[in-house]
Amino acid sequence: MKESREFILKADDLPNKWYNIIPDLPEPLPPPKDPPEGYSRVDDLPNMLIHECLKQEMSDQRWIPIPEGIRELYLAAGRPRPLFRAKNLEEKLGTPAKLFYKSEFFSPTGSHKVNTALAQAYYAKQEGFERLTTETGAGQWGNALAYAASLNDLDCTIFWVRAVYRWKEQRLKFMQMYGADVYASPSKKTEFGKKLYKENPNHNGSLGIAISEGLEEAKKDPKAVYCLGSVLNHVMVHQSIIGLETKTQMELAGTYPDIVISCLGGGSNFGGIAIPFMHDVLKKKTEIKFIASQSKAAPNLQGEYKYDFADHAEMTPMLKMYSLGHQVTMVPIRGDGLRYHGCSPILSLLRHHGYIDTVAYPEDEKYVFERAREFVQAEGFLPAPESAYSIACAIDEAIKCKEENEEKVVLFNVSGHGFMDVDGYAEILGLKKQPERA
Repeated sequence: MKESREFILKADDLPNKWYNIIPDLPEPLPPPKDPPEGYSRVDDLPNMLIHECLKQEMSDQRWIPIPEGIRELYLAAGRPRPLFRAKNLEEKLGTPAKLFYKSEFFSPTGSHKVNTALAQAYYAKQEGFERLTTETGAGQWGNALAYAASLNDLDCTIFWVRAVYRWKEQRLKFMQMYGADVYASPSKKTEFGKKLYKENPNHNGSLGIAISEGLEEAKKDPKAVYCLGSVLNHVMVHQSIIGLETKTQMELAGTYPDIVISCLGGGSNFGGIAIPFMHDVLKKKTEIKFIASQSKAAPNLQGEYKYDFADHAEMTPMLKMYSLGHQVTMVPIRGDGLRYHGCSPILSLLRHHGYIDTVAYPEDEKYVFERAREFVQAEGFLPAPESAYSIACAIDEAIKCKEENEEKVVLFNVSGHGFMDVDGYAEILGLKKQPERA
């Protein structure tokens, strides 16, 4: 009988607890702190975040129960998600490596972002909020929060990085289908946005700027609350559902990863698949190589490990993280979800201790998108531009295995689909409309 290509869990196998790695870190996680001058951003945190999420942000509890209401939302969103063996890609590459990928693109909005969006919207509804505000880069997080808000009968306001807002027309309409109110950032809706817009109406924007707008918008409305889709600890907790499922699926496959790979911007999808396996490294001394795949447009894990703001306008507390500087200028890329100045404090600490390697691919994205095309032609699934970075790194590792004749198990996360990103692929890869044929 041929080896299985798909590993599927039943509804009863859906985890009932999230994993919080904070108690298992090699040293205590440096806490948020205030800048030398100005008001206390730390004291302002309860005015910024959902209270239950803030509680989880500071929790030292290793396992956090998933409320039944959120588990029901997860089931309705198609969890658990399949794990695939990339047999066709292995054969195409001629590699002795075994390649496995987690299919987070099987979600209503097409990405892993729904895992924390559903949790945050659920808690916000429980706490009496009526509107969610946020930012988005590639559009996946904005879409996920719009979806989660609609399921919980909440309004949703989204500030979208202008460079991406301009070319992802279908993604914009998708957010609007869920009832979201979407603004190109910097916008004229907030005081901070107005300032930058006045200086340059064609400003490309950045996640740091859009975060500032989302925070300002929430703080002026007592019935609104801000939600962040990456970076923060509670987001890593919610996303651990990815790796927890995958560990069970790897057991079904009768194997275990030597290498775990995912793309990394703020860190949510990398953390989601890697952190549950990192538990085995920290507590059981298992040997796994973790690789974060990034763009040279924003290689934050190659930046400086320091305290920095999470947003451009300095409204957040300062976080100890790898950062390129919270007001750095970064060129737009098609994988814009990776264009963020800082990385999750949890992942930054693990990087600082040598547990995470990083690779950064050229800004023109041609190499990465060529690798994605190889994946599409072998496996059939079209990845999001950000997920193309995960695929490129996995293929590179598989080729190394071929060159060195090593039979390693490579696990990578395909965090989203690219059905609304084809124009970006077409531009980089030179795909052109053909003349009409009879």
